[in-house]
Amino acid sequence: MGVTATVPREDGAGDGGTVLAVDAGNSKTDVAVVAADGSVLATARGGGFRPPVVGVRQAVDTLADAVGRAFAAAGVTAVGHVSACLANADLPVEEEQLAAALHARAWGTTVEVRNDTFAILRAGVEEPRGVAVVCGAGINCVGMRPDGRVARFPALGRLSGDWGGGSGLAEEALWHAARAEDGRGAPTELARALPAHFGLSTMYALIEALHLGHIADLRRHELTPVLFATAADGDPVARSLVDRLADEIVSMAVVALTRLDLLGEEAPVLLGGGVLAARHPQLDDRVRELLAERAPKSVPRVVTVRPVLGAALLGLDRQGAPGRAHARVREFYERV
Repeated sequence: MGVTATVPREDGAGDGGTVLAVDAGNSKTDVAVVAADGSVLATARGGGFRPPVVGVRQAVDTLADAVGRAFAAAGVTAVGHVSACLANADLPVEEEQLAAALHARAWGTTVEVRNDTFAILRAGVEEPRGVAVVCGAGINCVGMRPDGRVARFPALGRLSGDWGGGSGLAEEALWHAARAEDGRGAPTELARALPAHFGLSTMYALIEALHLGHIADLRRHELTPVLFATAADGDPVARSLVDRLADEIVSMAVVALTRLDLLGEEAPVLLGGGVLAARHPQLDDRVRELLAERAPKSVPRVVTVRPVLGAALLGLDRQGAPGRAHARVREFYERV
């Protein structure tokens, strides 16, 4: 949660063009104060942003701690524009509610809130054009064009037709392993590997431990790497889950490309989030294979730079900053 002050602005970079960039995920928040010329004046890190769990006010309080430290390091008390890319801003109405809550803090003259998937997309492209699929705890996809058109999904899990993400994979792995052990399903090494991760000998013991709270629900995400390792060892059931995830990722990307009339032209498809950034060979290869079949002109690329760069670039876009400002902030984040 440290604060990093950096180079001063060039002469003539006024406060009106300064941007507060916020990338707030479920587990951590990154903020940056960026001058009109693209100089990063200060950065700070804070805790996770979870309004559905703690409420909007407390979630914004978490942002306020990091913002306050960044402002102090930058020597400012407000900026011209707040560009916030926030987890759990899944619907336009939620973006509006969160924008109002941020505007009430008087951090900037104007405020724009987007879902945090837009930060990964903008971080990976030189102009706001392309599609991004994020696979972390959940799965989401967005797309945008320079004319302001966007494509997005509600990304509310099974309620909105989603499948996958780290949490979803863990649940599927548990389901298949449980049925394998009791005879209802096909045999799979997952029935041994999943409980073994927690030092247990059977799926029954793992089910009991999870149900009774002896193993916290939050630890279920630890099973996703176990699934990938089991798939890498050749287990058919585990491999089928990885292949299904690849199909979901590509399906979302193709729909977004189609909605934006980008399917027939060269367009970037950015892949982000912990599951995709890990570059699991089977998943990575299968995604690229399916994209080559269904969107042959797409250009897939994994994004590993900090997403707060995307929030900063979106803010500079909004402020009409010149290309050299975009290049300067990108250079800063690509070297840290």
